[in-house]
Amino acid sequence: MRILITGNMGYVGPVLVRHLRRTHPDAVLIGYDAGWFGHCLSSPDPLPETALDRQHFGDVRDFPPELLDGVDAVVHLAAVSNDPMGDRFAEVTEAVNHRASVDLAHKSAAAGVKTFVFASSCSVYGASGDGRARCEQDELNPLTAYARSKIATEASLRQDDLGAMRVRCLRFATACGMSPRLRLDLVLNDFVAGALAAGEITVLSDGTPWRPLIDVEDMARAIDWAATTSEDAERFVAVNVGRDDWNVQVRDLAEAVAAAVPGTRVSINTAAAPDRRSYKVDFGLYARLAPDHQPRRSLTDTIAGLREGLQRIAFADRDFRTSQFIRLRTLERLMATGYLDQTLRRAAP
Repeated sequence: MRILITGNMGYVGPVLVRHLRRTHPDAVLIGYDAGWFGHCLSSPDPLPETALDRQHFGDVRDFPPELLDGVDAVVHLAAVSNDPMGDRFAEVTEAVNHRASVDLAHKSAAAGVKTFVFASSCSVYGASGDGRARCEQDELNPLTAYARSKIATEASLRQDDLGAMRVRCLRFATACGMSPRLRLDLVLNDFVAGALAAGEITVLSDGTPWRPLIDVEDMARAIDWAATTSEDAERFVAVNVGRDDWNVQVRDLAEAVAAAVPGTRVSINTAAAPDRRSYKVDFGLYARLAPDHQPRRSLTDTIAGLREGLQRIAFADRDFRTSQFIRLRTLERLMATGYLDQTLRRAAP
């Protein structure tokens, strides 16, 4: 089996590579990444890419089709990866997250790739004020450029002629948990970092929004299922990936972290304007499709893993929201030094 992973040097990629190397020791694993966040390491262990058979560097907008020769599955993680970056780079988000993704899918189909796994997002549901958990057949209500790019890509992958290639769009819940390239611009990760570094969790909203969450290790299990399981004959599947009991209100996340890090204060901005990004998600379809790859990590497990991982690197940065662990800040620094231009392409030397 030969698996190519785009965006493998981000937050999810290192955990996925570790998982695939363990579960498929004979697989040929190939990475393709622009390297924007390669230096943003949060582990003293050897580089995650040492578990790969090959690592290629390049912009996914210029993906070389020859790298797909003999590839069985493509796992497409490369993206401008959250709402703040999507807002700051709206046109780039459309170019990378949508157009380049569809182009890669067509190149994959032409090369005879059997399965194309697209990392989508539950953020496509946007605002849902009635309290009902959204399933795959419900109307989508994107609120951000990031969410719109995911919907556009799903639509193209559903409608376009991609031959016999199977397409799996995994609508992931909000990611969390420890990774060799940690992100602290994710809600639960932010809370644990604040508790450890400052003894305080600052909730910028009024704490009432609902979020579905999933540990990054369980994301890797889902991708493994999508990339390597062939029982499902459907050509196109879009599925919510997570677990029903991980639909949690933000204030409850904060209190859970505070309980795990004694002495932590929780500050909630009760005067904040309502955060429209509030939604619960139904994960019943994923439970039926992938019974052997269901999420295993509990909220307690994930908080403990983050606490231990950050303590392992002696994390104590009270100003972490300006650090390399915030992806938008890293991109801004790369632009300020002239490494990237305004389109997030490598600037001319």
